[in-house]
Amino acid sequence: MSQKDVLRPGHVAIRVLDMDEAVKHYTDYLGLIKTDHDDQGRVYLKAWDEYDWFSVVLREADAPGMDYMGFKVRDTEALYRLEQGVREFGCTVERIGSGELNHCGERVRFDSPTGHHFELYAQKDFYGNETGTTNPEAFVEDVKGMAAHRFDHCLLYGTDLDRSVELFRDVLGFGLAEQVLDGDFLIGAFLSCSNKAHDIAFIRHDEPGKFHHASFFLETWEDVLRAADLISKYDLSIDIGPTRHGITRGKTIYFFDPSGNRNEVFAGGSTWYPDHPTITWTTDNLGKAIFYHDRELNQNFLEVVT
Repeated sequence: MSQKDVLRPGHVAIRVLDMDEAVKHYTDYLGLIKTDHDDQGRVYLKAWDEYDWFSVVLREADAPGMDYMGFKVRDTEALYRLEQGVREFGCTVERIGSGELNHCGERVRFDSPTGHHFELYAQKDFYGNETGTTNPEAFVEDVKGMAAHRFDHCLLYGTDLDRSVELFRDVLGFGLAEQVLDGDFLIGAFLSCSNKAHDIAFIRHDEPGKFHHASFFLETWEDVLRAADLISKYDLSIDIGPTRHGITRGKTIYFFDPSGNRNEVFAGGSTWYPDHPTITWTTDNLGKAIFYHDRELNQNFLEVVT
């Protein structure tokens, strides 16, 4: 399977308890831009430096969490080729027609051994970023809050970690950039379909289908510190940080939306290429791996999921 069939993370669909509160959080504080809403009540958002019409879909529900995460693929031929691959792997697969999500083409949705749902798509309408594509400026001045540049990745908790890693590596063409081992037992996997530190990550967990966080990219450590100031100014629920990870080397801060879904904004991070070895962290150094400065585990960070 071609490494380039899956291009990048494209969107995440998040369940929220109160839509008005959620939209305020993701626009005024995180800095996303509302681009649409639909007759199902879903709200579509994007970051200022993203080109496609949306990267976040909010749906009001009785419980928070993630409905699914979507990945953009190279073209329709790649979409159908990957669909056949996930069917043969044993996933339950559903084709969703063009337009079920506004501005998005046909999608292939499938389940995974960790209990999460994913989808692939080849086409999404072009919205454009805030600087344009001809002689663009390097930044924009009128974006709210933390001014997130893009939706970057998700961290997900689930049961059959080994088989989900097999699915993403052998069928979808991701590389295993970093891993956490307890002896020979895999407890964490950080996978990339690009040259980023990771595009999706999994942690082994007793319950399937759990959502740890959606992450958004900032440019600098100073931007992360400014995010910390905004979290305090607006009394947002902070989880941990500002700090740094050993895994991925990202400079980070975590906080919660009003429904209890965890968000991350981060800057930096390591670069991964397909010929790189997999970096291994062992459980006796897990504190340093997760929180490089404190070198101590935080149980709320490890255990609170939606």
